[in-house]
Order: sequence, then C-alpha cells, then structure tokens
Amino acid sequence: MSANTQDQSEIFNGTANVGLRDSRSVDGTDTRAIAAFVLGEELADIAEHDPRVVVLTADLGRSNRATDFGARHPDRFVNVGIAEKNMITMAAGMASCGYVPFAATFGSFAALLGAEQIRTDCAYPNLPVRVVGHHSGMSMGFYGTSHHSLEDIGMMRCIADLTVVCATDANHLRALLRASMDHPGAMYIRLGRGRDPQVYNEVPDIEIGRAETVRDGTELTIIATGSEVHPALDAAERLAIDGISTRVVDMFTVSPIDRATVLDAARTTGAILTVEEGNLTNGLGTAVAECLFEAGERVPFRRHGVPDEHVPVGPPAALYAHYRLDGPGVADVARELLTSKGNAA
Repeated sequence: MSANTQDQSEIFNGTANVGLRDSRSVDGTDTRAIAAFVLGEELADIAEHDPRVVVLTADLGRSNRATDFGARHPDRFVNVGIAEKNMITMAAGMASCGYVPFAATFGSFAALLGAEQIRTDCAYPNLPVRVVGHHSGMSMGFYGTSHHSLEDIGMMRCIADLTVVCATDANHLRALLRASMDHPGAMYIRLGRGRDPQVYNEVPDIEIGRAETVRDGTELTIIATGSEVHPALDAAERLAIDGISTRVVDMFTVSPIDRATVLDAARTTGAILTVEEGNLTNGLGTAVAECLFEAGERVPFRRHGVPDEHVPVGPPAALYAHYRLDGPGVADVARELLTSKGNAA
C-alpha cells in the first residue's frame, strides 16, 4: 500500500467532505486555533532553544501535526509506524538518555493500548516522557468504540507518579507544553477533538497542579476540564440570565488535583457540578468527590459526563448534545442540581 493511500489526515482532521457532518458541527475553524494543529508548531518552537525535545508519532503525524515539528527538526522526529506500545517504550529509552520526548497518537491508542508501558516504562522509573493523547473523548464519533477515548482519564489518574493534564484550547496547549519541559516525571497530555473553541485569548501563565478560575460566581461552581471548559462557560452565561451566579474552574490538572481550589469552592459557593468528556467512573468527578469526602465537606454535588456505557456511533456534535455536554445541556444539569438542593433544604 502506498504512503498516499495510507494518509488519513483529512478524514481525521475533519477537513474532507466525507459525509460525516452534523448541522451542529463546527466548520471553518482557523487551524491555528485548533489544539491538535499547534502541537507540532509549538514543540518546534521550543526545540529551537531546547535540544532535549524529541517527537514520536505512530503513523498519525499529519493528524496531530507532528509533521510540522518534523519539517523543522527532522533529526529529532520519529514515525514508528502503527506500533503505539513500542513508541512509548522508545520514548522512555530516549528519556533515560536525557531527552524530553513527546509521543503522540489518538487518545484511545495512547492510554488504552499503552497503559502498561506508561505505567512500567515511564511512571515507575520517573522518566520525563510526555504521552500526548489527541482526539480524545468521543470526538472520533463515527469511528466507534475502538477510537473513542472515554476511559483514559480514569485509567491514567490511578497510575502512581503520573501527572494527568487536559488541554483546554490552542493557547492553553502551548502553555502546557512549555510548562511540561521542566516538570518532573511522566505526564499524560489529553487533547480534545481538534475543534475546541477558544477559552484563553492569549497563552496563559499556568502552573501544573493549580486550577484556573475562568469565571467567578457565588451560587454554583462548575469544575470542568479539557473540552468541557467552553461549554461550562456557555452554561454559566445561560444561568446568569436566570440570575444564577456561577463560578467556572478549569481543572486542567486532573492528577494531582488542586484540592485547595475544590475545597474553596465547597466553602464559598452553594453547590459543585463537575463536567468532563469521558466515562464518569474514576474521572474528574470522582477526584473532586474524593477531595470533598476526605475533607468532610458536605455540599450539594453532582458529577456530569458520559455514563458507564459505550456511546453510540454518530457525529461528535450530536453526541455532545445527546449526553448534555454542550452549553445548553450543562446549564440544564446545573438547574437540576440547584433544584434538588432547594428541595433538600
């Protein structure tokens, strides 16, 4: 099979007219505002002044734009082919020699196929490997369960000595990549569907392990991560029309979680809703619940995400609406939480 027939970039990037559209899907997004598209460009910029950076991909260099890195630093770019587990182990070997490798593939392949290699080869020896799982959640809607990455947060956050972070948008991804360079140990970097709307107008000054409050409020806190931060902000705007003051927290570091921010929300707002594009089992919501329980904080609380099921095959936008993970859906779930709080009182 020729290289041209294997090139799936237009299909996976959503730029080809392949009949997989939905009226609610986002078209025409500037590729520079797409997180998966700035990965290679940003790493290439970092590599200009940091010789430790190397990039590996598993035959998806055009889908994650790692080819942008390869074009500028071909001697530090490796396409291992369809061999995700080997890629992660190779990255660990490079890290043991002083490099900071970024190994990128679909989230379903990185986390689910590579879980043992991430744990044993990267986290256990405390090596600075950055495993990048792109097109996570259910963003690969039409490609089905084999390509959906709904379990990765739950799997990754229970691996000791592994930092788990979720990029919110393109500017936030740039900040994460820069901050990751001197962060100790292994890291799983989760990227969204590649068409995530902008939350940060410029590259933010972030600290891995410290959440960002992107909207203040007093009656409800929505704690979201990754692709769900923008819908959470949309929901907060809708709730404001009803007179509900809503705080929105970008909990981009899922592990180790920012306990102080969680507990502050419990003590200063009336309820907490967590929102994530993934299976609720052992995800962000569970991490927040653990913080509340261990601190003895009693506050109206609800986890919102994908229930413990395999999602249907369909356009991503339709799936987000189906699971109420778009702005209107998150606002409805928040109203239900506040209504139940009032009934309980």
